Amino acid sequence: MTIQQRLDDRYGRTRRGSTRVAWIVGGVIAAAVLAWFAWSTMAEAAGSVDYDDTGFAVHGDHEVEVTFQVTSASDAPVVCALEALDEEFGVVGWRIVELPPAQAVSASYTETVPTVAEATTGIVKSCWIP
Repeated sequence: MTIQQRLDDRYGRTRRGSTRVAWIVGGVIAAAVLAWFAWSTMAEAAGSVDYDDTGFAVHGDHEVEVTFQVTSASDAPVVCALEALDEEFGVVGWRIVELPPAQAVSASYTETVPTVAEATTGIVKSCWIP
């Protein structure tokens, strides 16, 4: 072993080539992680459904009409859970509706929910792609 090699070992000096390889490997790993994150974010957004209640109408003691808008980037059918609530926010009626694939990204729907008592409101509880 030469004096230079002993000094390098003693003071922890490394050759420049191994540092460069470490930076390259780190960059490749960082790029792979970034690509995976971008792909998973886009896949999640493509499969999501957004919904907004736009109105309701109470028709007597046994029926509520719920109007809502569904936004989905997918061409798949959407399923929504609708609820009718009384003045104390108790569930007095519910219905699962299957909506066909829409021609546009957003579409409006009006559905009737049967109730067992008088309701004061009708809402969309959730929507999903089956």
